[in-house]
Amino acid sequence: MVAFSMVPFLGTVRSTPSLTSLAPYKRQISIRISPVSFPRNGFFPFRRFLQACLQSSSATMDTREKLPAEHSEIIFIGTGTSEGIPRVSCLTDPVKKCLVCSKAAEPGNINRRRNTSLLIRYGRPSGRCNILIDAGKFFYHSALQWFPEFGIRTIDAVIITHSHADAIGGLDDLRDWTNNVQPNISIYVAERDFEVMKKTHYYLVDTSVIIPGAAVSKLQFNIIQEEPFIVHDLQITPLPVWHGRGYRSLGFRFGDICYISDVSDIPEETYPLLENCEILILDALRPDRSSSTHFGLPRALEEVRKIKPKRTLFTGMMHLMDHEKVSEYLENLMETEGLDVQLSYDGLRIPVSL
Repeated sequence: MVAFSMVPFLGTVRSTPSLTSLAPYKRQISIRISPVSFPRNGFFPFRRFLQACLQSSSATMDTREKLPAEHSEIIFIGTGTSEGIPRVSCLTDPVKKCLVCSKAAEPGNINRRRNTSLLIRYGRPSGRCNILIDAGKFFYHSALQWFPEFGIRTIDAVIITHSHADAIGGLDDLRDWTNNVQPNISIYVAERDFEVMKKTHYYLVDTSVIIPGAAVSKLQFNIIQEEPFIVHDLQITPLPVWHGRGYRSLGFRFGDICYISDVSDIPEETYPLLENCEILILDALRPDRSSSTHFGLPRALEEVRKIKPKRTLFTGMMHLMDHEKVSEYLENLMETEGLDVQLSYDGLRIPVSL
């Protein structure tokens, strides 16, 4: 990759490599039905515990268990909306009590949610690499909880879905890694979103404006197109979707896992990219209806029936989505329609085979 001279010093812009040039590094990816683990301090009834295990009969993996370096897993760093759960306005309302936010305020409650983000821990013979999807404005708090919990030290790359604050607001917090853990972090971002970053995080893009001696994130920006690209030997396929009228966002497919966190509509040309999906991670904002920018649960379920993944995990839930109540409803869909659909939650860890 060649750095453009328009962006000096620490912040560099690179064009992504073509798949042709990296063909020898391509790998076939398959999903293993595997155990999941739960936060040590999480609590909910035993029935819900069994349900949330994604129908796995061997869900005994502890969050502290370390996988061999050649094994892979995905970890839900955040599963909530831009404002997070609980809402301050709900907790301070003297008249109306929000049951979900009240529960989310309890330590370890499964309804506590921060900005949507997923960590791909990609196992290779040379060692595991950590590929993060989005670093939103709550990223520091998510990392503070989950990185020590799962023994995560480095961030090898960050892939950006779109340029809203809940996806890029935490880029400045990456300074802790580039100042104390590793020399830099590669950022993979669409051109339109990079143009936004030039305004919101101008000092990370054009480091010539930084006061000498100031410690900021050292980022290498790689511009991606709506076509497959390679990140540390792993092929990533963008899944273009609409996130409100006229606003483009990207989901991503890696192997047979499809991740779409911010979507109001899926273009017809994207559906072929979703074929033979093993695990679909899909936006589901609220239980009753969609908004102008996000799927609600009814629309999300319509898409699940259309895409036909083997299993689905919903993400991006607001405070109207009570984990236990919605899980009961989704459990019934397994019984009546055979739909394997569940809610994800912050800290959910799923080992996969790559």
